[in-house]
Amino acid sequence: MGRDMPGERPATLGDFDTALVLGGGNALGAYHLGVSETLYEAGIEPSWYLGTSIGAVAAALLVGNPSETRLVRLRSFWEQAAQAGRPFGSRWLPEEVRALLNNDHALSALLFGRPGLFGTRFPGLLSLLPFMPSDRALRDQSPLARTLARLIDFERLNNTELRLSIVTLDMESGEEVWFDNWRHEIRPEHLLAATAFAPLFAPVEIDGRLLCDAGFGNNLPVGRAFREGAAHDFLCIAVDLYSLSHGRPSSLDETVARIQDLVFATQSNSAIAALMRERDLMRRLDPDGPSAILAHLSYRAPGHQRSLKPLDYSRESLEERIIQGRLDMTAMLARLRSAPRTEPLAYLGSREG
Repeated sequence: MGRDMPGERPATLGDFDTALVLGGGNALGAYHLGVSETLYEAGIEPSWYLGTSIGAVAAALLVGNPSETRLVRLRSFWEQAAQAGRPFGSRWLPEEVRALLNNDHALSALLFGRPGLFGTRFPGLLSLLPFMPSDRALRDQSPLARTLARLIDFERLNNTELRLSIVTLDMESGEEVWFDNWRHEIRPEHLLAATAFAPLFAPVEIDGRLLCDAGFGNNLPVGRAFREGAAHDFLCIAVDLYSLSHGRPSSLDETVARIQDLVFATQSNSAIAALMRERDLMRRLDPDGPSAILAHLSYRAPGHQRSLKPLDYSRESLEERIIQGRLDMTAMLARLRSAPRTEPLAYLGSREG
């Protein structure tokens, strides 16, 4: 695998096949940008990208652009969505004040939409009133379709050696529905389906199936990566936008934020625990089987990003997430250099804490 930017590949990775798994979390996805920038700077080139929700969009932007512009396009995606900066810096304000400002930005995004992502929809919420036509969502995602068509070269995405897999959920059966550029032609509507977090956004019908965001059940699809990608020595870098551990909540706002973390992060925790048991059993059955490393990064939101953090597109919050992604990936690279290479699954991440 080639390199795009100067950097030293962690020596212990050797010839490990590498997958990058990107989780969902709406505006929290700016964290993916910081992680990706640091990953490429280190000379690590994943050959397989997997994503849920906003992670599917980030993965498509990275796969559907040449190496010299992929990060530029991913940053452009977040820059167009960013809410204007505040008239004065807020970083030195008390945490409670910052939390109020962040929630105000999120409410503004919910009410008025974000450029290039989503806008108002009719009848939307008004469909609950008598004599109004029925509707299935609150906001219109058609601006996102136009953004994706502008920022992603779909011809390149569907004819590259890099693999892209995105997951959606069938609203009728509850089954996961995967789309893979090695097996399907991925178009903007597939990414709209992957990000259709109901009832905020409308589900998308593809091939007769009504599809929505799979974050409800598989927000960090590490299982898929290991089921298909671990025939050889394998490195999986999984980027979670929610953290299992955090401080004790002391307000309703903090409690709602914490519940969000738990709902999504416990999915990852359970999936990783199952993987570790499975890999250990496989090694018992085949002592000479391949080794694997799972590098699990989790975005731990600061205390002023609370209940409405997935809709907080304020420029300061987005930049905080990008910076934190860079810091966390830098720390992970240091750990990867000394990671054991012979274990059935060497785990590096938040479950150790």
